[in-house]
Amino acid sequence: MGRTLLGAVVGLVTAVITIMLIEFAGHQVYPPPPGLDPGNTADMAKLIGMLPMGALLFIVAAWVAGAFEGGLVAALVAGRNNRPRVAAVVPALMVMAGVVAMMLAMPAHPTWMAMVGLLLPVPAALAGAWLAAKTRRSA
Repeated sequence: MGRTLLGAVVGLVTAVITIMLIEFAGHQVYPPPPGLDPGNTADMAKLIGMLPMGALLFIVAAWVAGAFEGGLVAALVAGRNNRPRVAAVVPALMVMAGVVAMMLAMPAHPTWMAMVGLLLPVPAALAGAWLAAKTRRSA
């Protein structure tokens, strides 16, 4: 149980770092306009309505990749006999909670982003857990 919990926590930290790094890369490719206040929900909602498709794809890719990497790390830390899939799903559920919070805070997001953000994190995390299991078997 302890390793499952530890795996879930380390996986969550990994997911958050991965999401931040990919979103940072997205901001480098698609920089926000000058004078934008990221703390102002109205400014951010207006920005989301103007973002090109590539910028939106960076955000969605960050969510899915974060869930995948979080699930992979969680399963590796949890180990084979300590419910690695359970540990892997925890970061995915937290990513999904973040998606819901983001959609509620800024409803200007396209519907497809909400759908992807709610449908793909758990399968991505389970794919990470599968890869972790495969890695352990071949080692």
